[in-house]
Amino acid sequence: MASLDDLITSSGATAYCLHASSENAAMRHMSRFVTHDPVTIIKKINEPPLMIVPQMEAERAARESPAQVITRQQAGYLEIFEHEKDPWKIQAEMISRLSKGPYLLPPDYPVALARALESHDAVIIDSTDRLSAPRAIKTPDEISWITRAQRAAEAAMETAISLIRHAEIRSGALYHDDAPLTSDMVRYEMNKTMLRYDCTADDTIVSCGPETAMPHCIGAGTLLTHEPIVIDVFPRDNKTGYYADMTRTVSRGMPSGRVTELYEAVKDALLLSERMVCAGKTGAECYQAVRDYFAELGFRSDTEGFIHSLGHGVGLEIHEAPSLSGIGGELSSGNVITLEPGLYYRGIGGVRIENLGIVEKSGFSRITDYSMDMIV
Repeated sequence: MASLDDLITSSGATAYCLHASSENAAMRHMSRFVTHDPVTIIKKINEPPLMIVPQMEAERAARESPAQVITRQQAGYLEIFEHEKDPWKIQAEMISRLSKGPYLLPPDYPVALARALESHDAVIIDSTDRLSAPRAIKTPDEISWITRAQRAAEAAMETAISLIRHAEIRSGALYHDDAPLTSDMVRYEMNKTMLRYDCTADDTIVSCGPETAMPHCIGAGTLLTHEPIVIDVFPRDNKTGYYADMTRTVSRGMPSGRVTELYEAVKDALLLSERMVCAGKTGAECYQAVRDYFAELGFRSDTEGFIHSLGHGVGLEIHEAPSLSGIGGELSSGNVITLEPGLYYRGIGGVRIENLGIVEKSGFSRITDYSMDMIV
């Protein structure tokens, strides 16, 4: 896989520039520095990244980041401020003093700063966001950080399923502590569990019955017996910024025959995809194999059925390269991916099961360590 230096060279640039906070995956990956305010990073060929930070952040940045750290004052901010008051033009002149262009910029680079840089040298936009590609192959440290987040996901999943399993049943509805057991209540308890692992999660899905036919419906209201309940959680480790991802579909009591058929098909499709995945296979091959498998069983996939990709990479973003879709490219050793086949039909419901694992030459090494039983 091409390095960042290769990317800079092939684009005709002399430096790659970022301007973002650590919420930006590329910035976090390159700097390993956590900041809520945007900073500038300049990566020149055959040199370590150079990061410009406020004076108050300099000591912490030098301790936490492998990048070379300089302050805005060292980059010439005060001198430039004597003749230029526009903050974007000041930033552009600091960059120009530290590196001549052409400058290669990511597609989400601030427009105002890109235009200010153009007054100094040519600007090239990395329109295909090729910088994300090097992040797709994870180091052993990154795999350990993702695994840690996955253990938080599993603990949260156990919290949710335990609540469902031990709930009281009243007229087909689930009750906990003499109150209806709702999607919001389950999410709340899952969040408490994840906080104990120093992880947080947004938009956790706890959907039930007809809601499950909509893959990303987060769910609302009382959970019911004999209905599919889809639980999808993707926590982020607060220390490292790395995500995990897992989904289970459960039912308190036997659901309808059609839901059970969906479940068995999805589970078998997941195991099929796990057997297929290895370095050298393409995401498109794996996706198509699952699509074909569902078709052989009579599960159509147009506006209903298998209506999303088979999976995706996971790292500093919950959805990143590689893709396991109809256009998915070659998988490489060190990719961390999810496999999450699903089937969704209005009037029946939906089923999704998702495991996380590492792509290796020998196959798929599952990180997820949790039961796939449906009936609880």
